[in-house]
This record gives sequence, structure tokens and C-alpha cells, in this order.
Amino acid sequence: MNDFSHWGASTLGVRAAEPRTDEREHSAAIHLTSSFVYGSAAEAAAVFSGEKPGNVYSRFTNPTVQAFERRLAAMEGGDSCVATASGMSAILAMCMSVLKAGDHVIASRTLFGSTINLFNNILGKFAIDTTFVDPGDLNAWGAALRPTTRLFFIETPNNPLTEIADIRALADIAHGAGALLAVDNCFLSPVLQQPLAHGADLVVHSATKYLDGQGRCVGGAVVGNAQIVGKDVFGFMRTAGPSMSPFNAWVFLKGLETLGLRMRAHCESALALARWLETQPGVARVFHPGLESHPQHELAKRQHLKLGGVTGFGGIVSFEVDGGREAAWRVIDSVQMLSITANLGDTRTTITHPATTTHGRISAEARKLAGITEGLVRVAVGLENVEDIIADLARGL
Repeated sequence: MNDFSHWGASTLGVRAAEPRTDEREHSAAIHLTSSFVYGSAAEAAAVFSGEKPGNVYSRFTNPTVQAFERRLAAMEGGDSCVATASGMSAILAMCMSVLKAGDHVIASRTLFGSTINLFNNILGKFAIDTTFVDPGDLNAWGAALRPTTRLFFIETPNNPLTEIADIRALADIAHGAGALLAVDNCFLSPVLQQPLAHGADLVVHSATKYLDGQGRCVGGAVVGNAQIVGKDVFGFMRTAGPSMSPFNAWVFLKGLETLGLRMRAHCESALALARWLETQPGVARVFHPGLESHPQHELAKRQHLKLGGVTGFGGIVSFEVDGGREAAWRVIDSVQMLSITANLGDTRTTITHPATTTHGRISAEARKLAGITEGLVRVAVGLENVEDIIADLARGL
């Protein structure tokens, strides 16, 4: 394999781990097959036992999926990657690989609703306890430690308020207690943030979002070192089988090729939209890390990467309107171009009401602690002209 460690993230997205068959195709091939053929019984036995490299079964060894895994690992600066059927299955695979009954997790209280439910309702059934804390209060993370704490879990920026967690500081606290730090990097992608470089042990992705970029396929990934991911998470994948399909992996490979260009455009338009929203009557508060008013603006400047010489703050803008749910729904129902959907990372701008969609299944108390009010609206800025996005939102404001 070529040494591509010196390439930038956008180049890695195009060129890293280019898969080619004997046909020497320029664009990656799709290996739509469930199994693989061997020349003899002895060869089959050697491949199945691991004595000889080769593909066994597409549940856990498929050339197209492996190409996506190698490319994403290179972009994140990790040794290994395991692709999964969805972002949630990536988090589940990671947790089931590093945790056991009796272990304790400390997680940000401002996580995606399904992630909170996974920790509380699924892992909780297996005697894995989770404490949720303020992501920016480092003292709270330290105070929540127990002798059984094995994992810290954060989103940064988080969903939907774009709060920024200090990856390096949390990694130091976790490692001092013998725990691992896992970071959901969904909102920024590896071209804007590389958590492993700041001390994180694991990175999880919903590939459904920016890695795809066009809202076509569902998938996820876990990135980290060869022991935890290459052996433990891969072993879980091989046995439990929440696998990524070869077709979806091919779509994500194509998405990675344009990731840098798209993220730059998302960032530019999101910042312009956020600044416009700050000037609008009826808008009580705007949440976007690129704004000087954002509490963690300086941390974001240090922690995020630059694209085209400009720090990338991501494509998510949330804002709170006066008037609660009625006013928020009026804004959403007034749009004619934006898509009313909870997905994000799409070329098309999407708009949603987090309290009744992405975070609708968590308790009202949990939403209150996370700062998700009835008046909050989340916009995932797409690739349309930003003037058209603003004009569409202005109808409801």
C-alpha cells in the first residue's frame, strides 16, 4: 500500500487506499457478493483460520467495504476502521467491544436523542451505568469518576446546540482514570476535526451525514487503534454482524472524494446564515461556533481544522425563537425550499424542531438540562445559494 501519511485530508478523501481489481479500473468497483471462491479446500481452510489473508464472507470481509474503512482511517489518522450498518450501530459496536457488565460510562448530557436512549435503555439492561454531565464543565467529569469508569463519550460540536467540548482536556481526565475517550465526529467530519490527534482513543461516525453528503445511504464507522478497533470491534462485527453493505460503502467512497469541497461550502453558508439570524427580531439566540458570541468560539478556533485557510465551524445552525413551539413550527411550516426532515449533512438544506424530532424520545427533564427548548429550530445548511436559504427562512421570521 502507498504511504499517504503526508497527504492532506481532501487528498486522502480522493486517493487514499484506492481499490483496484485486475481490470485496473479508475473508479472503485462494487463487489456485490456474499461469499468468495477458493482454489482448494486447503486454501479455504487457511483463509477461514486467518493463516492466509483473503476474504471470507461479506458480513465482515468485503473489498469495497474495506476500501472505505482504509480511506476513512487514513483521513482520521487512525490505524483501523470498522464500517457498520448505521451510526447508531457504530456506537453500539464500540460500546459492546470496550464495556462489560458493571462498567460505568460518563457521557455528555447534550447528545443525540437515540444515543442517550442507547446508553440509558439498552446498555442499562446489561448493568452498564451512565452518568450524564455538562460537556463543558471539566470539574463535573472528574467528579463523576468511579473506580469502574471505563469510557467517556462526547459529541463535539453537539446536536443540536453546537457546544464544543475540549477533547484534549477530557482525554487527559479519562486517561488519568484508566478510561477511554470516544468522540462522535459526525458534525464536522475528518476534514474539519481529527479527534485522535487531540488525544481521543475512538472516533465514531454516522456516515449517513456528511461522509455521504447527499442523503442517499445509511451507514456508520468506528476508527481507532489496531487493538481496540482492528481486533475488538472487528471481532464484534464478525460475530454480531451489524454490517455495512458493499453498495453503501461504494456510495460513501464517492462521498469522501468531494468531502473537503462540500464542507468548505457548508461552513461558509452556515456562518453567513448565523450572522443574519443574529440580526433578526424575534430570534432570541443563535447557536453556531463561528459566531463570536458562541461560548466556545475560541476553543473551536483552536480545535477545528482550516479549509482554504479559514477555520471550519461546520454547517449546523440552531436558533431559538420567541414564542415557543408555536413560533418554531410557524417558521418551519413557512419554508418553501428547505426540506422539513431530521437528517443533516445533505446537499439540500434541512430544517427540524429538535424537541419533537431528534430529541423527542428523551424526557422533558433531559431536554431541559440539555438546553433544548420548545422554541429551538435546527438548520443543516446545504449547498444552495445562501441568499435563497435566507429568503426562505425570512418568510416565517
